[in-house]
Amino acid sequence: MSVEVPEMDELLRLAPTARYGDWTPGPGESPASGEDASEGPQGEPRPSRGGALHLSSVLPAVSAAIGHPVTTRIHDDPKALQRALGLPDARSAIVVLVDGLGYWNLNMRLGHAPYLRALMRDHANRRPISTCAPSTTVAAMAVFGTGTCPGLTGMAGYTQIAPDGGRLVQLIQFKDPLVSKPAGPASASEPIVDPHDLQREPTVFERLVDQGVPVTSSGLAKFKGSPLTEAALRGGRYVANVTPRDRVRAAAKSVADKPGLSYLYIRDADKIGHNHGWDSDQWIGTFERIDAQLAQLRREAPKDTLIVIVADHGMVMSDENHRIDIAAEPELSRGVRFVGGEPRALMLYAQDGENPDDVAGRWRDRLGEDALVRTKEEAIADGLFGPVDPRVEAMLGDVIVQASGRTTLVDTRTQSDKATRLPSVHGSQTMLEMDIPCIIDMA
Repeated sequence: MSVEVPEMDELLRLAPTARYGDWTPGPGESPASGEDASEGPQGEPRPSRGGALHLSSVLPAVSAAIGHPVTTRIHDDPKALQRALGLPDARSAIVVLVDGLGYWNLNMRLGHAPYLRALMRDHANRRPISTCAPSTTVAAMAVFGTGTCPGLTGMAGYTQIAPDGGRLVQLIQFKDPLVSKPAGPASASEPIVDPHDLQREPTVFERLVDQGVPVTSSGLAKFKGSPLTEAALRGGRYVANVTPRDRVRAAAKSVADKPGLSYLYIRDADKIGHNHGWDSDQWIGTFERIDAQLAQLRREAPKDTLIVIVADHGMVMSDENHRIDIAAEPELSRGVRFVGGEPRALMLYAQDGENPDDVAGRWRDRLGEDALVRTKEEAIADGLFGPVDPRVEAMLGDVIVQASGRTTLVDTRTQSDKATRLPSVHGSQTMLEMDIPCIIDMA
């Protein structure tokens, strides 16, 4: 039985905010009490989203499945998460994160993926789970790695204000995004923020290692010890390989040598989506190769190994006719000191003395239904970032903007032409971006 895919207009509408916790959501149920759900961001009835069916739940649930449950600051019942996600007990586990392979992107191209198509016949694999907001790699990797939320990890956008408050920091390399990129590796500068200081939550990998569980990450050499890896996925042993086949083989071998947890990162769906569009022939070819890699992993994984396949976000095709340039809109740039985030999810930092309510009002007047505009206080109250530490609150934008439809919000004063015209993007709160797979197999 195939998944029924909604119309694209529905997939591009803003979805209700996904909440955090150990509860299992159900239609019309409140995550806290089981009473009727509250209203969503545009006044609609809010079906519950998130809870145990959330990216933050995956590693705590897997830890329980392999007999070494790890609790986090938002998940105190890993066994409940395991049951909710439908994970069987196992000797070892391999968790694969496929960057950019959203649940609906996957299902709309499932005919190109025989291995995944076979797994999607299982009822447990046909339900999506939620990623975090913003639905972007840096935020999602930290949510995944720590089993918490952006309000605790401090990683709440592709770019955001640095802890010192004086400049933006880009959270892939932890560099100043407004400074020109060095000419080559030899001239690469040090991160302007210590990843361990910005992201202070312990990772699930670290907690498992503390219990004596072998943890291995398999990926490209460039990601070994990178600032993002150190912030979001530190802990355990990192095995670097050049080819996808060798990375898959390393992931399988690590749990064959000794029971434990193996993590495999596959980035190509996101990379090709940004460069060519997720509905391009190039993306389809990449998806076919990813499916083949996952099938190889299933063949090479030792018997009784749990395999869990997730993503960090989905992708939306952009539309030049719905591209809004802040640099060309005086009312949008007025009163704004820094523009953080990315084209689908902005964090606006108000100038000293500027009332964020006034900034938000101008943006609402200009964007109308093209975006949901909230002040920081409104976004926090709605649970967008989960529980928020005071230290992290200071790094969040004064105004949070999330695009709907195919709208992108760019700033040609600070972004390259290529960065403002990416064929596929992500970051906002639509179903297409927020819904991700959690696919289970057993070797």
